[in-house]
Amino acid sequence: MTRVKPDALDLASIVLIVAVASLAIWVGTAGPTTPIPIHFNLAGEADGWAPRGQVAWMIGGLGVVAAATVGGCSLYARRAQTDPARRRSLKSAQLVSLLAFASCIGLIAFPLFSAVPPSQGAHMALTALLLLAVGAFLGRVGPNVAVGVRTPWNYKSKLAWERSNRLAGRLMFGLGLAGLVAAPIAPQPLGFSALIIGVLIATAWSVFESWRVWRADPDRQPF
Repeated sequence: MTRVKPDALDLASIVLIVAVASLAIWVGTAGPTTPIPIHFNLAGEADGWAPRGQVAWMIGGLGVVAAATVGGCSLYARRAQTDPARRRSLKSAQLVSLLAFASCIGLIAFPLFSAVPPSQGAHMALTALLLLAVGAFLGRVGPNVAVGVRTPWNYKSKLAWERSNRLAGRLMFGLGLAGLVAAPIAPQPLGFSALIIGVLIATAWSVFESWRVWRADPDRQPF
């Protein structure tokens, strides 16, 4: 079998995993000795704190999940060299997962290096960027267990998977674009709350679409 060299996405995944592991070790051994903010309310004010040991375990645990997710997508993409469509889907899933985990780690790590908590507008802008990235690739992701509208009906109908994920991608991209434009001017926490409500509505709509298309698909698989 021909050995496949790591691509830029694989290298970025390795960098993220090493960075997360290093951050977890630093926090646990030499991080702040005072309680670290780990949760912020809708007004952007810290309302939950934890000692550095707990924060280190949180970061390390998230790193393990990230390594398993992006590493699994990369591994299966390497094994799908003879199936370009499946490989493209897995690489898209790897990219989306990488961006999602990087955003989560960034939000957790921010209070470690700044005395000023991130504003709600910054949270909204970061969420909007993530939605843009997810929306740009979601419509092209084939069936997988990592990202996408993963309903029971979608796994029984290729048409349902394609249409519901295409719809979800368009909705997420539109929400991300609107959120990014509105982030600097929207009153908070109303703006961020509206963005989250929009995501919930888009998710529910996409789930309903997967059921609707599966039900009308003559080639669907029975349960």
